[in-house]
Amino acid sequence: MEDPRVDRVADRVHTIIEDIFSSLEEIRAAAVACYRPELSTADLVAIRPQIFGCLSRSPDVLAGAGLILAPGVLADRPRWLEWWQAPDPTFLDVDLNPDSLDFYDYTAAEWFAVPERTRRRHVVGPYVDYGGTDTYMLTLTTPVEVERRFLGVVGADVRAARFEELLLGVLSACSAEVALVNAEGRVVAANSPRRPSGSLLPVTGGDPLPSLPWRLMSIETTTHAG
Repeated sequence: MEDPRVDRVADRVHTIIEDIFSSLEEIRAAAVACYRPELSTADLVAIRPQIFGCLSRSPDVLAGAGLILAPGVLADRPRWLEWWQAPDPTFLDVDLNPDSLDFYDYTAAEWFAVPERTRRRHVVGPYVDYGGTDTYMLTLTTPVEVERRFLGVVGADVRAARFEELLLGVLSACSAEVALVNAEGRVVAANSPRRPSGSLLPVTGGDPLPSLPWRLMSIETTTHAG
């Protein structure tokens, strides 16, 4: 893309994402510090100040944050989400009973499975959060390890609409219509009302964003695709 204003979109995206991951690093460090072989849910109270601090520093950005444990890590629970929703914060109570019809198998979710496999941070979305807010959401996660043992992930949710709002300033300054899309071609954010978050575009061309599964695409590029 020749328009230098598009570069400012990429810079703004990276700034927002890196700020969130920086906050998650504090939760990750606290989780590692409190780990012990007989870890229990009671021990996780120690990381709540970091979770609440993460939410309070970004009350207009984050919808939720916390630690999601891998099965078998806790001595008193086979599975557990130490997850808190903004703004109060409020604990997210989900059904973790495998025999229940409403069982929430978070280990199958991309935001958990990819960091477990790659041991690298990951960004998922936009997707409809049917289990919580019923809105389009972005989820950022990073793995937690102790001596190469995978303990789970720390993560944060951002409403896609809010993420787009954070980019509107730089997006609206672009002379052409521009869309930020994920690997599946779903629009993350755009400067055109015809391209709402979650809508589909063919992923052809565009500029990949380093360290993110996203591309910046001009509408001209997508119009000529296929």
